[in-house]
Formats: sequence, C-alpha cells, structure tokens
Amino acid sequence: MRRVRGVIYDCDGVLFESRQANLSYYNAVLEVMGAAPVSAADTELARICHTAASPEVFGALLGENRVAAALEAAAGLEYRRFIPAMTPEPGLVEVLEILFRDLPLAVATNRGTSMAEILEHFSLGIYFRAVVTSRDVPRPKPAPDMLRLAAQRLQLAPQELLFVGDSELDRQAAAAAGIRFVGYRTAGGEERVESHRGLLDLLVAEGVCEFC
Repeated sequence: MRRVRGVIYDCDGVLFESRQANLSYYNAVLEVMGAAPVSAADTELARICHTAASPEVFGALLGENRVAAALEAAAGLEYRRFIPAMTPEPGLVEVLEILFRDLPLAVATNRGTSMAEILEHFSLGIYFRAVVTSRDVPRPKPAPDMLRLAAQRLQLAPQELLFVGDSELDRQAAAAAGIRFVGYRTAGGEERVESHRGLLDLLVAEGVCEFC
C-alpha cells in the first residue's frame, strides 16, 4: 500500500450531519411540483435524498419524465435557507486544521452548486485545495469520474489518496477509481472509522502526518 499523500472527503454524512436539511430541501421541491413529501420514516427514499445527485433523486421521487421540471423548480429555490439545519461533524474543524498543514485535502460530493455556499457559510473553504461536485463531471458517484478529477486537481495518483465516505455509492466510486476507501461510521468496506478523530489516529499510526 502506497503512503497516503492526500485525503478526499464526501460531504453529506462525513463533513456534516445533513439529513434533515436535505429532506427539507427535496420536500420543498416536491411541494412546488404538487407531490407528496418524503417522510424520514421512509428510510430508502430518505437515503436517496441524502446520498444521490439531484437528477437521480427526482427520478426516484417523481419518475424520469418529471426530472427536468423538478430541476427547474429546484433552481428557483435558495438552498442557503436550508444550510442552518446542517451540523458539522464532531471534531471536524479541529482535525481539518491539523491535516491541511501536511496533506492536500479535497471534497468530492454528489451535491451541485450548494457546496460552495456551504463551505462559505461554515468558513471551511480554506482547508480544501479541490472541490468537485456533480456539476463538474459527466457522471455522479458511484461512477469514478468525480474522484479521478479530484486526484487530477490534487496532482496525485489514485494510489496516493484516501477517500472518506459514508455510503455504498462512495465505496463503489472509490473501488472504480482505484482509491483506498475508509468508511465513516455507517459505510461498509475493509476499513472504517467512527469519528474524525479516529481518522486522524489512523493517519498518525501510518506516519502520514508530521504535525499531528
């Protein structure tokens, strides 16, 4: 295994607890479309709202024939109003502050334009050398496009990177891109951490961080 020289993060479920924010956002679009809201108790649809890119979400909620109209309705909503419902994961800022001294960091997320607003709202943009969203690539996760582009922007080989994700989409994308995957809490895979501090401990144990 080649030494880790950079870390890529998923956004939702890794950087932030954002399930309620995402569900509120998609339900706002569904209201505009005259469709019934998704309940948090509907675990499969709520999971899709949390992990998939918007075209896939609207396809699952409304059918493929209404995706274009739903995307148009979504474009009329200010996602900024849902950002306060997001909560940074415990220890996130402290660990980012440590890691970015030694390692180039990136975000690879199935979110679209909202990612820039989120990083600005939480003052986290300084830590990430690259931010790749579903708007930057032909195919969202689980395709490897996003991770490959992040690797290019970090100027690192896939074998030199570690991707932290919380979903099966993330695991599949990492495998397809040839990037080492570490599952955050709920994600499967050979390696898993329960917290950002746990990720830091893993990297320290491997001798990755000089200042950790």
